[in-house]
Amino acid sequence: MIKDEAAKSAGIIRKSFGLKKDILPQLKATYDSPLIDRIKTQNFRLEAGRLTICLAQEFGFCYGVDRAIDYAYETKAKFPDRRIFLTNEIIHNPRVNAKLQELGIQFLAQDPADGVTINDLTPQDVVLIPAFGNPMIELEHLQKRGCVLVDTTCGSVMSVWKRVESYSRDGFTAVIHGKYDHEETLATSSRAKKYVIVRDKEQAQKVCDFIRGKFGREEFMREFERALSPGFDPAADLQHIGCANQTTMLSSESLEIANMLQQSMTEVCGVEETCRRFRHFDTICSATQDRQDAVLRLVREDVDLMVVVGGYNSSNTGHLVEISLGFCPAYHIKDAECILSADLLQHKKVMSKDIIETRNWLPEGPVKLGITAGASTPNKVIEEVMERILQVANVSPEGA
Repeated sequence: MIKDEAAKSAGIIRKSFGLKKDILPQLKATYDSPLIDRIKTQNFRLEAGRLTICLAQEFGFCYGVDRAIDYAYETKAKFPDRRIFLTNEIIHNPRVNAKLQELGIQFLAQDPADGVTINDLTPQDVVLIPAFGNPMIELEHLQKRGCVLVDTTCGSVMSVWKRVESYSRDGFTAVIHGKYDHEETLATSSRAKKYVIVRDKEQAQKVCDFIRGKFGREEFMREFERALSPGFDPAADLQHIGCANQTTMLSSESLEIANMLQQSMTEVCGVEETCRRFRHFDTICSATQDRQDAVLRLVREDVDLMVVVGGYNSSNTGHLVEISLGFCPAYHIKDAECILSADLLQHKKVMSKDIIETRNWLPEGPVKLGITAGASTPNKVIEEVMERILQVANVSPEGA
């Protein structure tokens, strides 16, 4: 990974411009919520007629997301007259990305027919690197264009990069628990010389079976054809493995996958040899873990249902829904517009890209309703969801 000093000389900026005071009023007006602030002081509860709305004690924007948004707004303030581009969504929230476009920040196009591409950039242009980071080849291409690069990559993501880079230096293959086409995993895998990406325990089991000699090479290559480093040879490259994660995955599953892999190596190589051939470090970010722990505490309080707010392509939001579904009905919505009525809700189906509608989502009579939100969701969006729920239920908060 490019170190800070090298990054500075190469035109990569990874620090604030010191303009937070200038942009703070704009940020507060766009993303903050007086209602959410009030609910926090009321033990994270809102009583409203027949509804009791329970807010998870860790939710919404994390430090990394806050930082990325701050840097984007500061960049616009610093370079008001320059063209500013994003290589991809800065975070997985449609409201945030739309607001940046309203500021005049454009997305780089893949096709010249669709707009400005990397090849059109000049040294006068400014490019924001998203919180997920960029693959190395893309970063190198941007550097060659000579434009100013403002890097908003989350520190937790960069910690994973350091981990997989250490694996590569020591001749270990990185087994990455993540989604092979997710921006973060694409950036992480580009830092590894050898890697295989496993989506879940089912895929991890196939890696374990190969190590045990129960899964053939041809089957392995078909299963992971889009999730392997170039020239991957499972027989040679799974002799030494180190585990890493996309930082937003379900932490319990990541730990279980690591244990599965370690056990398979132990069965084949023995304990002493496995100590030399296997490495594992938990690289789930603390904010992801905090939000997962908080939603678990909430659903154990016997809430009747959960509403989870966040972008539909947000991995960490999806996992909050998965956790909730183990205890009660849970619905992943992107914003208040998904609440069509007290009877009809539009939401994303868990573990799927399908957007569906569910009737009778809000029960009659007294309801204890839990709410949480992914790490990319502004408080303002959560507030709008709460207000819409109160509206369709035809109730008002006590003391309002």
